[in-house]
Amino acid sequence: MLSLADLFLFMLFAAGAAWLWRSHGVRERALQLAKQHCARLDVELLDGNVAFRRLAMVRDAKGNRRLARLYDFEFTVTGEQRLTGSIQMFGQRLGRIELQAHPFQAQAQHDSKVIQMTEWRRTHPKADEQRRVD
Repeated sequence: MLSLADLFLFMLFAAGAAWLWRSHGVRERALQLAKQHCARLDVELLDGNVAFRRLAMVRDAKGNRRLARLYDFEFTVTGEQRLTGSIQMFGQRLGRIELQAHPFQAQAQHDSKVIQMTEWRRTHPKADEQRRVD
């Protein structure tokens, strides 16, 4: 027959197992978000993982203090240096991703709205030049 103490220990064990299972899901979500962020910034996530650092009370975007899981990861830009990044998770929701300062290459953006003035001037003569031609 189960005593009250045995039932309490069983419930405590079940709650701990559920918390660990949930933590694993949050870590997987943090890894997915870190991969997406690194891909968007054109840097390479190293080792393909995030490492749990600690639980902390952190301010969210609204300024409220909430319990967050903090994870660290490493990335590289050049393939020679290992740089660190961190990610804050409020449950399954992203808090903030921060990357260590790193060099990056600015990519030339070819925007169709940019007008080359020399080309435009050739195709659009001034009003007084149009009268002379006519």
